[in-house]
Amino acid sequence: MKVVIFCGGYGTRIRDVADDLPKPMIPLGNQPILWHIMKHYAKFGHKEFILCLGYKGQIIKEFFLNYDTQRQDFTLALGKNRAISYHNQHTELDWTVTLADTGLESLTATRLRMVQPYLAEDENFLLTYGDGVGNVDINALVEFHLNHKKAMTVTGVRPPGRFGELVSDANGCVTEFNEKPQASGGTISGGFFVCRKEVFSYLDPKANQMLEVEPMRKLAENREMVMFSHEGFWHPMDTYRDYSLLNSMIKEGNAPWISWK
Repeated sequence: MKVVIFCGGYGTRIRDVADDLPKPMIPLGNQPILWHIMKHYAKFGHKEFILCLGYKGQIIKEFFLNYDTQRQDFTLALGKNRAISYHNQHTELDWTVTLADTGLESLTATRLRMVQPYLAEDENFLLTYGDGVGNVDINALVEFHLNHKKAMTVTGVRPPGRFGELVSDANGCVTEFNEKPQASGGTISGGFFVCRKEVFSYLDPKANQMLEVEPMRKLAENREMVMFSHEGFWHPMDTYRDYSLLNSMIKEGNAPWISWK
């Protein structure tokens, strides 16, 4: 299946990390978070990507236009017969990446509607955001979606804990303290979707819409949306604290979403 990734938002809450970069290009380790997300999908065999660009989209375009020279050693012949000879290979040779300018102010439903032509006649496609990582089993997610035959499958996750969690006994004595726990209650959308092409009938062609508001509410009302439960790791990169936490996981060799090595 093709993978559509929202890459066009302003990322205002994380501007203190890198004001000169669009949010999907903020690095985790030595690669942008967008690259991490794409590597995860590619591990499961989904290597056709459609990126919905907006704010500072040219930076994302330049990253992929220069990808071969960034990732490989090469010899450059100058002059009239200019040529480049590459001496090694990266592992993304079979990827295809469509970079679509979906507007600076467009909201998510509008961005999705604008890339519909690049999905051609595909019955189903994958959809996610360019600012969150997880070890979601994409094969299981797709199988769940195909079995239920609904217009949209959303991955439900538990939100990560933002504060230390205290566990106490009947006398008020603390029996357990977790500095960065996974929240124990509630389920939110983790942003790993699978959609049937019928989703587009829920998108208003005359309005600039958030996918997460009216279209998804209508899908829920029509019982055309199901939830795939993910109990493993998931974490967004919304703030500087998120950025620091995810990078510390890489530095410590404990990044659960990195499973392709």
